[in-house]
Amino acid sequence: MKPATLITILTLTLSLAAAAQTPDTPKVEAPKKSSSYTAEMEAKTAEFQVKTFYLTNASQPSEANEILVALRNLLPPYVKMFLVAEQNAIVVDAAPDQLATVQKLINELDRPRKTYRLTYTLTDVDAGKRAGTQHFSMVVVTGQRTTLKQGSKVPVATGSYSPGAATTNGTETQFTYLDVGMNFSAQLDEIEHGARLYSKVEQSSLGEDKNIANVQEPVVRQTVIEGTSFLTLNKPLILGSVDILGSTRHIDIEVVMEQVQ
Repeated sequence: MKPATLITILTLTLSLAAAAQTPDTPKVEAPKKSSSYTAEMEAKTAEFQVKTFYLTNASQPSEANEILVALRNLLPPYVKMFLVAEQNAIVVDAAPDQLATVQKLINELDRPRKTYRLTYTLTDVDAGKRAGTQHFSMVVVTGQRTTLKQGSKVPVATGSYSPGAATTNGTETQFTYLDVGMNFSAQLDEIEHGARLYSKVEQSSLGEDKNIANVQEPVVRQTVIEGTSFLTLNKPLILGSVDILGSTRHIDIEVVMEQVQ
């Protein structure tokens, strides 16, 4: 036998012997929860009861979800609860003392929203003298957006086309409609000693028609006041004053807040 062949056989024999002596790699098992932990959880959940709490004042899904999140953050993680949106209810699986806590929290969070009356007053002043006054009132619920419109819809031509030779109607004209008049948008949020009002007041009117590409198009005059104000109950607040171009007149826009309930 050649020396090189002998060396190869000896190397292979030593490798197999070393592999046979190497112990198997132990399997890594996931840590098991101790029996004391399991017994503790069983003791905590032994007296659990399922109870349904109906929300009476949360009118939107976002409000019910906020209450559910608050309950989950305040109660232990092993307490099960979920929202039934169609029934406006929260189902809770918990111990009797925890159910009492849930009831207390819901009573504090599911409160009725207050209702207020907003009255906008537009006063036309000419050369320092009051020439006319308009009042617009709306009832608003805190946290919700309310709109009020008063005016007319004015048709405006946007294009024309021919339906085709198969019809005898000739050219047809397409129209869109513009809201002309008064437009109010308001959202009221309660704060300490009053309320924060996001308000948009828009006044529009028609001017003289203009000829554009051989088409008479109406000119719409528009005045918009938009912003955030802080209101005190029953105390009027001037939102703004607008001068009328080409005249000595101006319009003062005022709002007052009154509590309805």
